Amino acid sequence: MTIPFQKGRYVARFATSAADVTACHSLRHAAFFRRPGRDVDSFDADCRHLMVVGQTGRVVAVLRLWLLPDGTAANTGYTAQYYDLAGFAKITEPVIELGRLCVAADVRDGDVLRVLWGALTRLVDAENITLLFGCTSFAGTDPHDYGRVFAQLAAFHLGPPDRCPKPRTPEAVAFAQLPAQGTRPLPSVLRSYLAMGAWVGDHVVVDRQMNTQHVFTCVDIAAVPPARARILRAIAS
Repeated sequence: MTIPFQKGRYVARFATSAADVTACHSLRHAAFFRRPGRDVDSFDADCRHLMVVGQTGRVVAVLRLWLLPDGTAANTGYTAQYYDLAGFAKITEPVIELGRLCVAADVRDGDVLRVLWGALTRLVDAENITLLFGCTSFAGTDPHDYGRVFAQLAAFHLGPPDRCPKPRTPEAVAFAQLPAQGTRPLPSVLRSYLAMGAWVGDHVVVDRQMNTQHVFTCVDIAAVPPARARILRAIAS
């Protein structure tokens, strides 16, 4: 596996020490809770933490990864708390659950995410990954704020009926129940996934503990548009 991966001023590498993991937890807490602290849950011990580090040694982006042997194992992870992933049971190849993707609030350099995508592309190729999945976060807990965005997702980006997960929590709102109103924009992370050909579930889950909303997101590697795949592999080269 060819990680660490460097492009320009940034290096993407896995957390390898307690200090690395603490830095990841701290960035996650700052990103999701807007204050100092550590965001830790019971799934961290089973996952790997992909970090993007700047020239000063500062961690500027984090992505949590869980490499799973097949689709059945997907029903045991973080995402499965909110979604029934029984539709993944027929997948016999390796998959990756993605989560907690965040970039430091004061960092506006597009190269940070490019390095992260480059490293992820290398990992996908090295491990013969067939599918990426997880929860994309929308700030706040009122789905009406994103009604227009959810209407667009419902119109153009819903996944196949046999794969789309059903909610496992009562705080789930179907896109179809929301008026196509609201001024908040599509999160940039989801825009990146959609450019890779991602599909989404048909509802949003409210997570009051993290003051966020989740939309199930999935990227079938075989369905990534050829032009986008060429760009990602050019970044990863």
